[in-house]
Amino acid sequence: MRGSNVLLIQLCAGLTAVLAATQPAAAQPLKVVGFLKVIEMAPMDVAAETMPEGSVELAGGGIPSLWPGIVDPVAPSATKQAGDVPDLAGNAETQALRQSVQHPDLRIILTITEGMYRMVARKSSGIRSPADLRGKRIATVGSTSAAFYLHMMLARVGLSEADVTIVTGKAEEAARMLIDGTADALAVWEPESERARQSLGTDAVEFEEFGVYRELYNLNATATTLADPVKRRQTVAFVRALIQACHEATYEPARAQQLTATRTGFDLDLIEAAWRHHHFACTLPTDLLDALTGEERWLAAQDGREPRDRAQLARLIDPSILAEAQRD
Repeated sequence: MRGSNVLLIQLCAGLTAVLAATQPAAAQPLKVVGFLKVIEMAPMDVAAETMPEGSVELAGGGIPSLWPGIVDPVAPSATKQAGDVPDLAGNAETQALRQSVQHPDLRIILTITEGMYRMVARKSSGIRSPADLRGKRIATVGSTSAAFYLHMMLARVGLSEADVTIVTGKAEEAARMLIDGTADALAVWEPESERARQSLGTDAVEFEEFGVYRELYNLNATATTLADPVKRRQTVAFVRALIQACHEATYEPARAQQLTATRTGFDLDLIEAAWRHHHFACTLPTDLLDALTGEERWLAAQDGREPRDRAQLARLIDPSILAEAQRD
């Protein structure tokens, strides 16, 4: 009898080993990166928190992180080995256009947030309207959506970059230039604009020219990631969570604001004050291709290359993930 028990145990152990070997490996968490110092990421915070524990890893980075061996200016110290690249990246449309020149497999799958930019300037610098920017020093972040916003604002009043002096730095540095008086105006994303406005007090003047430009903070992937059945299912689930998170950030924003304050390190009061300058969309805007086409011309001129046409840019937009998330 004892020998039979031993044999039975051995058979069970062998069967268990065979079954374990044939089971698919547990899916790795969906790796998602974004620029940690901006409010635009707020729905990503909420979505990551509401999804099953361990299913999503959220970290700092941007579109350049999607390919190994590329230094990402948002997170230059991040590991870029092939097995460590993220699956998805949040970034403004400016960076999607820049990076897709060398990486045409990039895909925009969702617009998470629309950033409603504004300019903040000093009244004491003689600025009362955008036309008064001529000859002034304007702080911004070079080669970003903020720089394109500045370009569009100047064009609105018949000016160009040659009519002003542009000083560049990181967002917090640009805001500091306006606060300490080494710049006359500021063109940058939130909450740095709000921080500068509060610091200037009654000396601040704001320009909110609606219709000039809005930043499109998108969720981006590669065609390779979207072709992977496991990663595609995970991405659809994350987009579905993002849609709910955008609704929450719009109508019941307390949790999103607190998560954003924790992630960015900014005071909650500052986050709350800057919140109205964002539209949490979680869709693909009908004018997305128009926006890409117009901005492509500006970027191409900067980079000394020919702009891509509408048909080429249209291939960067993949609406299928959003369609699946909305259907399920």
